[in-house]
Amino acid sequence: METLKKEKAKSEKKETLRISGAEAIIHCLLAEGIELIYGYPGGAIMPLYDELYKFQDKLTHVLTRHEQGATHAAQGYARVTGKVGVAVATSGPGATNLVTGLADAQIDSTPMVCITGQVPRELLGSDAFQETDIIGISTPVTKWNCQVTEAADIPKVLAKAFYLARSGRPGPVLVDITKNAQFEEFDFSYEPCKGVRSYNPYPTPDLKSIEIAAELINAAKKPLIVFGQGVILGEAEEQLKALVEKAGIPAAWTVLGLSAMDTEHPLNVGMVGMHGNYGPNLLTNECDVLIAIGMRFDDRVTGRLDTYAKQAKIIHFDIDPAEINKNVKADVAVLGDAKVTLELLLPLVNNNEHKAWHNVFKEKYKIEFEEVIKNDVYPTKEKLTMAEVLEEINIASDHKAIIVSDVGQHQMIACRYAKFKQTKSNVTSGGLGTMGFALPAAIGAKMGAMDREVVAIIGDGGYQMTIQELGTIFQNKTPVKIVVLNNEHLGMVRQWQELFFESRYASTVMVNPDFIKIAEGYGIQAKQVSERKDLKATVAEMMASKDAYFLEVRVEKEDNVFPMIPSGASVSDIRLK
Repeated sequence: METLKKEKAKSEKKETLRISGAEAIIHCLLAEGIELIYGYPGGAIMPLYDELYKFQDKLTHVLTRHEQGATHAAQGYARVTGKVGVAVATSGPGATNLVTGLADAQIDSTPMVCITGQVPRELLGSDAFQETDIIGISTPVTKWNCQVTEAADIPKVLAKAFYLARSGRPGPVLVDITKNAQFEEFDFSYEPCKGVRSYNPYPTPDLKSIEIAAELINAAKKPLIVFGQGVILGEAEEQLKALVEKAGIPAAWTVLGLSAMDTEHPLNVGMVGMHGNYGPNLLTNECDVLIAIGMRFDDRVTGRLDTYAKQAKIIHFDIDPAEINKNVKADVAVLGDAKVTLELLLPLVNNNEHKAWHNVFKEKYKIEFEEVIKNDVYPTKEKLTMAEVLEEINIASDHKAIIVSDVGQHQMIACRYAKFKQTKSNVTSGGLGTMGFALPAAIGAKMGAMDREVVAIIGDGGYQMTIQELGTIFQNKTPVKIVVLNNEHLGMVRQWQELFFESRYASTVMVNPDFIKIAEGYGIQAKQVSERKDLKATVAEMMASKDAYFLEVRVEKEDNVFPMIPSGASVSDIRLK
């Protein structure tokens, strides 16, 4: 017996892997199923990059042109795959350049792990070269963060990081690793994290609440569903569709909920929010039961809170208890994963049609079509509109492309007019509204979905915030389609200045470079369109290309996006012009 114990101990000792902290990071990433990471090297993270060089056959590193680009690329990858995106940076300015992407991922519930290098442990607090307290800086914009100063702590910290990033309501996590910890050797072993004390990512649904919700839905005469990204994150698209069809309830989406349901579905009534559709916004204040699924009642959705859906019973389905009653008081709160809670709800809901109620939405749509949509998509004006460009992309892609939009007028136009047949097709910066998001996010989205066309819709302002990521496309031969809708203005700011600041256009006119030459300098095929007669053929050519393609469309300089709910106004105050 003693001999057997000795042999077993000897065998276990042989299996022990003694490696550096930097190599341990690689093994942790591989153990978590990570195949692709984005980053930018520097002094404090150099030991990790030395190991990346040795593991090129197992782990692909994409060199972006800026650390912010790395975070947005990781976000784009995460949004289309449902996996955790990974970004890597050095200490100091490298780490601080991640903050915008962290904040964006935090508010939009995107799973991401950022790994930063840090000065050696003995230099912490000494204002050493490129030392920054990234833990203190990133605390408000991460789901969790941690500094590692000893190599032996790397596996358990990274295991926890990935668990927290992907579980429950997803979000970004940052792990800061000192340089000495990357060099130190230790006996490596890895155990995936399966739980964290006091953290309950998947609340157990309360069956009584679900029963009460079903009773309210069954008794409703004018029910309305508003669904958000929680449906996509919870992979509850089929359950949502089943509920909508069984109960005959009109369903509207938030910006990040877009693509969870086929945009052409007869019960899909459009987008809510500041530039959403006329009907669902207006009728929010006429419905008798409002069923919110996986959305957080953002101010851009609700408008003035003291007038929002006051006549309705509110049912709120959400996985995050912090969102319940935060902005809008719920009459019934159903905590839990959307897929689980909707499956429990479905058998309790009666078959219904609500034809008369749905006809009210159709009537409102007719008004919006005549006042807004017709002029956007089928304009009689000489200059091109942003909406007609989106319509040509819809046609050329057969509604199957992933649309990655930046922030501004073009974003609202893209969200209003892009059409989708499948989920995870709309990638945009929702809560933070980050200009410069689209180009790097499109790179990540394409790398995560190589079998799909990815089209970045960008304004001339936002494009120049991360234009350097053309270099990432060039180096990696990433076949992204880039469409810059150039109105030579910071369009959304200009619109507000026109409507609310007596047309005082302060610092919103853009004097732009030759975008075609810039794209061609990066080896990307490029064309410019300024006339309607050339648009259809050029968009079709772009979509048919197997390589990266840049299209600049010169659009109307002073168009406005309508409908619009003025800031601080009620959803009932939505303007058509």
